[in-house]
Amino acid sequence: MAGGIFAVRSFARIGLNAFFAVLALAVTAQYLFAVSCNVVKHDPPTEADKALLAADYAKAASLYGSELAKHPGDEGLTAGLVHALLRQQKLQGAADAVNGQLTARPNSPALLTLRGEVAIREGMPWAAADAANLSLKLDPCNPRTRLLVASLANISSLYATARRQILIAHQLDPEDPEIRSEWMGTLPLKQRISEVEAYLSAPTGDDAEDLRHVHLYLDHLKKLAAEPQKPCRLVSQTTATEIPFIKLMYEATHLRAFGLEVKLNNHAARLQIDTGAGGLVVSRSVAKRAGLQAFSQNEVGGIGDKGPKSGYTAYADSIRIGDLEFQNCSVQVLDSGDVVDVDGLIGMDVFSHFLVTLDYPMRKLALGPLPPRPGESAVPAPQLKTQTEDTDADEASGSAPSESQDKHETSDSTFASGAPPAAGMPAPHGPYDRYIAPEMKNYTEVYRVGHNLILPAQLNGQKIKLFILDTGSWATTISPDAAREVTKVHGDSSINVKGISGKVEKVYSASDVTFRFANLSQRAQGVVAFDTAHISKNTRMEISGFLGATTLNLLTIHIDYRDGLVKFDYDPDRGYKF
Repeated sequence: MAGGIFAVRSFARIGLNAFFAVLALAVTAQYLFAVSCNVVKHDPPTEADKALLAADYAKAASLYGSELAKHPGDEGLTAGLVHALLRQQKLQGAADAVNGQLTARPNSPALLTLRGEVAIREGMPWAAADAANLSLKLDPCNPRTRLLVASLANISSLYATARRQILIAHQLDPEDPEIRSEWMGTLPLKQRISEVEAYLSAPTGDDAEDLRHVHLYLDHLKKLAAEPQKPCRLVSQTTATEIPFIKLMYEATHLRAFGLEVKLNNHAARLQIDTGAGGLVVSRSVAKRAGLQAFSQNEVGGIGDKGPKSGYTAYADSIRIGDLEFQNCSVQVLDSGDVVDVDGLIGMDVFSHFLVTLDYPMRKLALGPLPPRPGESAVPAPQLKTQTEDTDADEASGSAPSESQDKHETSDSTFASGAPPAAGMPAPHGPYDRYIAPEMKNYTEVYRVGHNLILPAQLNGQKIKLFILDTGSWATTISPDAAREVTKVHGDSSINVKGISGKVEKVYSASDVTFRFANLSQRAQGVVAFDTAHISKNTRMEISGFLGATTLNLLTIHIDYRDGLVKFDYDPDRGYKF
């Protein structure tokens, strides 16, 4: 792969109306004040419904399709068919099914919401936001619309908005498995445990992999309830620091990467800087040296064809990174002698309570305070955020929404005005919506799913696709399907791609691709290409590749994880430290 980066000022606003359309969700509902809605009453499940709930997606799609042929235009059957196709990752079939119905009924709120669900899975959240906004105006009582709004708000760092919308969705339809799954994440620990147990007691449409993850999650929650952990906290006086990078060498490929020295219980480990990873992930040998004891079992996955590897969560008494010391923080341990040829990975999301600057030209990490939100006299003391899932009582505070058997009142006035939350709504201490401080007005708003920062990038001046910001990837990569839309693609067995989940067997090369993202552009030839379907399934959005080291190692990257903001600086005249 070859090519350089140069600034493209005109691209700073490319697709602005589309990319940030989701922000309209925060004001769309200003006109909705105490709309009276009926709670959804479900009919007994049909054979197609039972097949979908049992995760027999192919059978469900066939049954829904047969019934739809007998009852053209039926919105419920269309929804069932589309959901079955989405579960099979058949995105084009799902899009064709809903678009065919929308042609005849373009103002159907149910179909518009369904189109939004497909669009977000296709990797077009801006199109999903348009559909959600229109559907919400037409029918503010549709629980699936509220679920869609919550999903879009969540990936746009509008966490308070997402919380309100999922609570409304659950009030409207407490039996919908997808709504119920999201609602459980809003509950305090003990209530969440009982609800997850109830959720697992009946078919929900989840496949075997998803169910395995839910069971592991439940086991972890039960361990937390039985053996409460002290909160992870900063104990050193320093709240801002600079930490030099260290060079890492992959034994298998001799590629150079950059990392940080991290001391776990005073035992040093060299962890690769990886914005594509979440939390702290270390090998079994590192955990043994540091005396880390297994707390709960889990799985760790990533790039590769062999699927996730087994591992466990442990808690370190002390974690030292530069001048910072944190205590009682979790660490993910991979049940392997190494983690892709290194001691482990440090996801930059662990510094979510800091303003993160990855200065690749000068080979250093700078951590500083985030700007206070309006009304805050100072930013709370930073923690080391080493778990993607928040399981403490503060993060899951708030009582379950009150429900009536027949009707309830929805109110979105707080949604837009910032008024005090109503009963069952988020507590004043959080969650919060994205805040863009005046000094950060030049930052780019990005999507965030868990630890992943996701940016739209235009390819060869044509298609806009979603890419994960991944400093742990040794090269910028693209999926073969996305590459074929803009350039030629051919197989290349000489390229070795390996991640936590093993080796990628089918690797391709894309001839010539120019990536434009934020205020930058880079032309590259011979771009590594491999299938990203599993990544897309996990993020629930079509991911077309990774912006990796061949792009990012030329930049200074500023990241505000709290608010989903990123800024890239490129100076071709700036010297490198080494």
